[in-house]
Amino acid sequence: MENTIDGTPPRRKGILGQLWFQVLAGTIIGIVLGHYAPGIGVAMKPFGDAFIKLIKMMIGPIIFVTVVHGIAGMNDMKSVGRMALKSLIYFEVITTLALVFGLVAVNLWKPGAGMNIDPATLNADAVKGYVATAHDQSMTAYILNIIPDTFVSAFTGGYVLQVLFVAVLFGIALASLGERGKPVYNVIDSASQGFFRIIGYIMFFAPLGAFGAIAFTVGQFGTASLISLGELIIQFFIVCALFTVFVFGTIAWWCDVSLWRLMGYLKDEIIIVAATTSTETVLPRLVQKMRGAGCEESVVGFVIPAGYSFNLDGTCLYLTTVAVFLAQATNTPLTTWHELTLVGVLLLTSKGAAGVAGAAFVVLAATLNTTGVIPVASIALILGIHRILAEGLTFVNLIGNALATVVIAKWEGKLDPVMLAATIGRRRNERKTA
Repeated sequence: MENTIDGTPPRRKGILGQLWFQVLAGTIIGIVLGHYAPGIGVAMKPFGDAFIKLIKMMIGPIIFVTVVHGIAGMNDMKSVGRMALKSLIYFEVITTLALVFGLVAVNLWKPGAGMNIDPATLNADAVKGYVATAHDQSMTAYILNIIPDTFVSAFTGGYVLQVLFVAVLFGIALASLGERGKPVYNVIDSASQGFFRIIGYIMFFAPLGAFGAIAFTVGQFGTASLISLGELIIQFFIVCALFTVFVFGTIAWWCDVSLWRLMGYLKDEIIIVAATTSTETVLPRLVQKMRGAGCEESVVGFVIPAGYSFNLDGTCLYLTTVAVFLAQATNTPLTTWHELTLVGVLLLTSKGAAGVAGAAFVVLAATLNTTGVIPVASIALILGIHRILAEGLTFVNLIGNALATVVIAKWEGKLDPVMLAATIGRRRNERKTA
């Protein structure tokens, strides 16, 4: 019997046996529980936390074996450097576009205009923890933090770039050994299959994790925040949708990918990130899914882990949207120079959004603290709706990294057109292949 993309035996057919349906059902039950019994909903938080911890437990090993196996299997080490350079260029272009897109949209919509909030009246104590963390987020510290203290600590610190760093070094070293490295290469291949099998087992608990995470969110923050800051929420979700349709749609068209089929292909992952507001929960599955879509392992192994730090398009939309919203809400005047400076700072600080607790929120605090124009205390305004906004930004981050993998694979000539057509390719191309 053929195995699924996770390496586990396929579940029985029928909608009740589909992971996306089970996660969706868990999410809906969690919303209902959190709304009508908020105390109980908040108490469900450990279920969501446990699922996220289970996934994070496997991220380091899976990135390591995938990257090492992909790089060690490449004969030309120059192609590794070329692929890395192309990836970083693409990431920078798209994230810059996302920052500008969010900036233009929030200036046109003006969701914060007329709120007339006095920053002095806000509860600054509520965001002290984020602001304190933000002081540690300098570019020098960020670069140095890519290098782990020890080889093993890369796997215990929960920092994706550290694992990627040691994996690239080990992969290059293993490739340079030639035939002497084959036994280790075979062990890495077997370990990869074992790790992905574990992920398959963990995903059986995804519905319970989604239930716990969303029940806590609704129970903790309720619907009052939705009403008072509803315009910002609506505006941000519309911006995310427009960016997905127009920007990602254009990129998908260039790559001969159907955006709608891609979202259908990733429906399990989309529902999981929406419930848990964390893209890390689906990183291992995304690796397997993009390999299944025809992207070569060496590309997938590098682009996806790197994209989780450098290609956070949804986070960039969030940062400019919320920063300017806070300026509007507190009647803080922003000149064109202020906004250009904001984008410039965000180009740097947004790259540190991975591996930080409350990532986007911390980066926002760091940016406001660096620019010194918008009151840092004003971020208390969106504390109650951050997790709701995160549902939009994590979706965009997920689709953005999936597309980035296809782009780099096509750019490098490492994209299987037959597998692409069978999974996420445009229908006309699928008919031509047939």
